[in-house]
Amino acid sequence: MNKNNNNNKEDLARLRKEIPTFECTPGCHDCCGPVTTSAEEMSRLPYKTDAEHEAALDEYNCVHLGPKGCTVYEERPLICRLFGTTPKMPCPNDRRPDEMIDVKVEGQIHHYIRNTRQVLV
Repeated sequence: MNKNNNNNKEDLARLRKEIPTFECTPGCHDCCGPVTTSAEEMSRLPYKTDAEHEAALDEYNCVHLGPKGCTVYEERPLICRLFGTTPKMPCPNDRRPDEMIDVKVEGQIHHYIRNTRQVLV
């Protein structure tokens, strides 16, 4: 992992590519609760008002959860991408990728999260 904060963008891009994907259960949003994310990731998401954030938190939802699921799926934060790809954060519907995330990559993601300023989505 790069230690310089200027390299967060490169770390983020690399880590996103290394997280395996899988198809979620249609209509499920069990992992779409409030999460924290890095300021770098947050800057990629659409702006939401304080009122929108409060309304989502009142329902224990992510502010980017819409009627048909995640409205920012392509830009979703690392923590959201990690759900279901590791035994530590299993999908409640037993969905998973063909191959779970590499343990080393998972460690790098947690390192990135620990070492970047986190904000509530």
